[in-house]
Amino acid sequence: MEQTTPPTTPPKKSSKAFIIVLVVLLIGGGWFGLSKYNHSQHHEETDDAQIEANISPVIPRVAGYIKAVLVKDNQQVTKGDTLVILDDKDLALKVLQAEAALATAQTNLAVAQATTNASKATIASTQAGVSTADAQIEAAKINVGRTTKDYDRYQNLIKDHSVTQQQFEQAEAAKQLAEKQLQILVSQKNQVSQQTNAVTSQSNATSSQIAVANATIKQREVEIAEAKLNLSYAVIVAQESGMVSKVTIQEGQFLQPGQSVFSIVLSNEIWVVANFKETQFEKMRIGQKVTVLADAFPDHPFEAILTSFSPATGSRFALLPPDNASGNFVKVVQRLPAKIEFNKANDSMVNQLRPGMNVAVDVHLAP
Repeated sequence: MEQTTPPTTPPKKSSKAFIIVLVVLLIGGGWFGLSKYNHSQHHEETDDAQIEANISPVIPRVAGYIKAVLVKDNQQVTKGDTLVILDDKDLALKVLQAEAALATAQTNLAVAQATTNASKATIASTQAGVSTADAQIEAAKINVGRTTKDYDRYQNLIKDHSVTQQQFEQAEAAKQLAEKQLQILVSQKNQVSQQTNAVTSQSNATSSQIAVANATIKQREVEIAEAKLNLSYAVIVAQESGMVSKVTIQEGQFLQPGQSVFSIVLSNEIWVVANFKETQFEKMRIGQKVTVLADAFPDHPFEAILTSFSPATGSRFALLPPDNASGNFVKVVQRLPAKIEFNKANDSMVNQLRPGMNVAVDVHLAP
């Protein structure tokens, strides 16, 4: 019986296409990894970044009912433009009331000055009366001396009967009359002196009233200035140029002082706040060039520059900062905010960016 041998299968040929694809993938992957590594050595990137801008709240300084709202949502305004007008009738009445109080204070000053002038005139008159009384007292003293000498002489003469009893009695009466006149003049001088002291005290009091009246006038002038200032606050104007946010107030609504009614997003400056990991800060420096890509304009890179770093990580400014001193500790990489400012001189599209937009930033590290 003849033995048959099974047919032999030819060996499989290796696929050259597979090898080529594998080599291309290895080369491409190596090139991609090398380029990424090389890029990471000269760049720091993050997409945890947003556009920021200054926002000015519109806040009334006085209470009042809204008379007119002159702006709408998203309206562009210029510094000094009128935004809201409040009903100012009550504020105008307060100005009139303050002016009336000033007029009263000025009248009180005039009365005090007139009273002081009258008191000074009375003082001058009484002082003249004192001088007159002093002169009369001096004359009375001389008369007393003369009549006393006559009395003494007649008293000696009557002993020798050189004068009559009538002459002696006349000399005695003249002496007594001169002494009484001197007493009366002294008493009158004392009364005039007391009157002078009283008038002087009254004059000092009225002089104090003048000082009080002057102080009251200054106070009333301040009240008028305050009332007029509050009256000017009835017209709410834009403190800076920018775009108005959503206006949520309407005519007839009552506003309280300090109540935020809406906001103005200032158009003078916008910037980027990027939150980098703390492990990315080793080679980052202020002044380095930054490329910013906004989600709204993915095909338009914005030129910018790194201008400053936050003094602390974002978690330090949280309402409840983490306290790693208690409980189990889990290390979490912190993020530090950095401020990035745009180069507006060469790019007008910066003005189309809005606060709150998400962006990605690429910091070009210095070699």
